[in-house]
Amino acid sequence: MDFNSLLSIVTFLPMAAALIMALFLRGDDAMAQQNAKWLALAATTATFIISLAILFEFDPDQTGFQLVEEREWLLGLTYKLGVDGISVLFVMLTTFLMPLVIAACWDVTHRVKDYMIALLILETLMIGVFVALDLVLFYLFFEAGLIPMFLIIGIWGGANRIYASFKFFLYTFLGSVLMLVAMVAMYIDAGTTDIPSLLQHQFDAGPISLLGWQIAGGMQMLLWLAFFASFAVKMPMWPVHTWLPDAHVQAPTAGSVVLAAILLKMGGYGFLRFSLPMFPVASDIMAPLVMWLSVIAIIYTSLVAMVQDDMKKLIAYSSVAHMGFVTMGIFAANQQGVDGAIFQMISHGFISGALFLCVGVIYDRMHTRDIEAYGGLVTRMPAYALVFMLFTMANVGLPGTSGFVGEFLTLVGVFQVNTWIGVLAATGVILSAGYALWLYRRVVFGDLIKESLKSITDMTRRERMIFAPLIVMTLLLGVYPSLVTDIIGPSVEALLTNYDVALAQHVPDTQVASH
Repeated sequence: MDFNSLLSIVTFLPMAAALIMALFLRGDDAMAQQNAKWLALAATTATFIISLAILFEFDPDQTGFQLVEEREWLLGLTYKLGVDGISVLFVMLTTFLMPLVIAACWDVTHRVKDYMIALLILETLMIGVFVALDLVLFYLFFEAGLIPMFLIIGIWGGANRIYASFKFFLYTFLGSVLMLVAMVAMYIDAGTTDIPSLLQHQFDAGPISLLGWQIAGGMQMLLWLAFFASFAVKMPMWPVHTWLPDAHVQAPTAGSVVLAAILLKMGGYGFLRFSLPMFPVASDIMAPLVMWLSVIAIIYTSLVAMVQDDMKKLIAYSSVAHMGFVTMGIFAANQQGVDGAIFQMISHGFISGALFLCVGVIYDRMHTRDIEAYGGLVTRMPAYALVFMLFTMANVGLPGTSGFVGEFLTLVGVFQVNTWIGVLAATGVILSAGYALWLYRRVVFGDLIKESLKSITDMTRRERMIFAPLIVMTLLLGVYPSLVTDIIGPSVEALLTNYDVALAQHVPDTQVASH
């Protein structure tokens, strides 16, 4: 294998499979549908296997970008890819989950070829976000990912899918328009769109006057706010989170898994790649606001989750709460906080993806997500009850699961910065136990009294095989978290060292002592 083009191969292999499918697969009969599914599964599995070479070649002790590919592109722009300790695990998370996503939609019968093409193109665009080392390339991948997800919700979604898909698209697109304006300003100021070069460039942080207002942080603050508009919606942070529950409820199971497990992580990745290292002064000024917004998100969305009657909507609000821990950890700007935030994102990818798959298992049988429609499933579905319990407890943060490690590290980092925020955020762990165990109790336990449930069947062999890798990763990272922390640690340490140095050049020592 040509390791000089390894990232390009992993990034564009799914899109190549989608192109083959579009050109050569004809018809919509049962055989054509099966061929489309098998080709998609083969392509995503091959992508994962090849991506293991990235992990094999990656040296976590180096803090710079590795496996870098650079060549001239269109109109004088540069095509540049690379990974560091922060991005490499997001690439692995994406390639790991996509074969499971394809396997999860094996029973789809409506426009199957189009569905597989949309998922394959989406995989290419998601990987591209994490490996792009050029602003223009990053923006193209970041924005283009909206299109296949918009189609997945709008074509294969539920009864209110059109409303949900347009709401998803408009929220995320409008936020990103400001980011595009900021990228143009960055190019004018720095004279380059190369991300490694921009990480070394110091944007002006002196106060400026705008329309009579004195703005602390100057140009950095304006750029930070523009990027924040995009990444906060993508996470999503409170109060711009309202598109997420609608999108999850209407999306098909595969769409919900991809949305929760991978797409939401692009916001957190953006904060780590752009906001903290490129705009450190603005990040330091705005950190208290972000952390308080995160606390509100954790408490408010957890309370909202408690009163939901739709399983998917409950888990969607749970995702917003868990992403609150991520933004809080990132802007704590210390080793434990940022390590915890990245770990939480990786862990949440496995756990939230599995929870949406759990909903999909019973939805495929009963065609309802209403909590009241279930009860006593443990009698008929013991294997399902066991799997659902494991991921429910992981979502709560049970020690021994990956969910515990991310939340614990994040809270340790936050307590070093602001004790009150740490205390309030810790209540989110209690609240998550409330809504998660309440959901599990009503769906799985109790007497099997509903006639419609008395003939329900347990998980099939295919469904068990889908859950097996997710179970392994959730437990493995729970008992051996250094699998992640050893890879991300040096890169995070380098990021925070540069962050502290940049702050020291602009603010008094007393203000950076806490970092």
